[in-house]
Amino acid sequence: MAVPDPLPSAQRRGRPRSAAADRAILAATRAALVEIGWSRLTMGEIAQRAGVAKTTLYRRWAAKSELVIDAVAVLFDELRLPDRGCLRADVEGVVLSFAALLRRPEAKTALMAVLAESTTDEALRPRIREAIVDRQKRLVLDGRARAQQRGELPPDPADPAETARVVDLIFDVIAGAVVHRSLVSDCPVDESWARLFTTLLLEGLGAVSPPPAPGRAAAGAAAPDGTEPTGGGR
Repeated sequence: MAVPDPLPSAQRRGRPRSAAADRAILAATRAALVEIGWSRLTMGEIAQRAGVAKTTLYRRWAAKSELVIDAVAVLFDELRLPDRGCLRADVEGVVLSFAALLRRPEAKTALMAVLAESTTDEALRPRIREAIVDRQKRLVLDGRARAQQRGELPPDPADPAETARVVDLIFDVIAGAVVHRSLVSDCPVDESWARLFTTLLLEGLGAVSPPPAPGRAAAGAAAPDGTEPTGGGR
C-alpha cells in the first residue's frame, strides 16, 4: 500500500518537491523534539538540522505544530496488518505493533506534544484527525475485509454510513485503549495484555471475568426453602 502524502494539496506549490528533503525535514523534527522538547523547538532549529533554508519549511508548513503532526503521521503510516491466520491473531498483532510504535521516543514525544498543543489550538484537531486518525482507519478496513473473507465477521451493512460508524468505533476502542495504557497509565502492552484485551473486544466482559472462587457461590446461595444460608464462626 502506498504511503499517503503527508502534506495537503494546498501546501504543494512552487518548485517541485524533493522527497529526500521532506524526509530529512521530518526526521530532523522528530530528533529535535526528543532532544530539546516542544518549548525550545523552532523552525530555525529544524531547518538547521535538516540542512535547508527556513523559508523552505514555511513554504510547506505554516507553523511548527503542523510540521510535527506530519512528522509523527509518517511513523503511523509504517503500521501494517500482517495476515496472522485469524481475526483474534490479527487484532493481537496490530495492538502489539501500535504499542511498539508508541514506545519509540520520537513517536511518543511528538504525539503527546501535538495533543497537548491541540487543547489550546482547536485548529489543530481536524489536522490531527486527517493526518493521523483517519489515515490509520485503513487498518480496521483491511482487518474487517480479511475477517469477512474468512467468514469470521458478517458482511458490512448496506448503509455505508453505518459501516463508517462501526469502523470509527472499532478504531476508537483499540487505539484509545492502547494509547491510554501506554501513554496515560504508563503500563506495558505485552502479549498477555493484548490477548486479554482481544478477548474482551471479541467476546465481551463475561469472557474476561474471573470465575467465582470455589465454594463462594454455594456458600452465598439461598437454601432450597428460600431461607438465608447459615454461617459459622459468629
